[in-house]
Amino acid sequence: MFEITKDFRFEAAHTLNRSIETAASRRIHGHSYRATVTLRGETSAAGMVMDFGVLGEHLARLRTALDHRFLDDVAGLGPATLENLARFIWQDLHPVCAGLVRVAVFRDSEGESCCYEG
Repeated sequence: MFEITKDFRFEAAHTLNRSIETAASRRIHGHSYRATVTLRGETSAAGMVMDFGVLGEHLARLRTALDHRFLDDVAGLGPATLENLARFIWQDLHPVCAGLVRVAVFRDSEGESCCYEG
């Protein structure tokens, strides 16, 4: 059994106006995010769990949906917590990435991360 992992990065702003009542979290603020997607499986006849080029195309689509966006306005995301971002990415990729086992979202500057495993 093999695991492959690919990262993508995005910059985005949000508030936590819908979920947290502290003044600092309610103000618009931004973060640099890094997301890691992991697939597990056996290799195909071509010797790959999934072609990294194909996986990269899916991640580029997601990056376009999230990068330099106001996350409060992203349909289906809910409050822009690390937990909701990880689940949002999972739900987008699960139908098109066989063997998806983990999505992790990081705010490296804060030393924070969240992992979602479906």
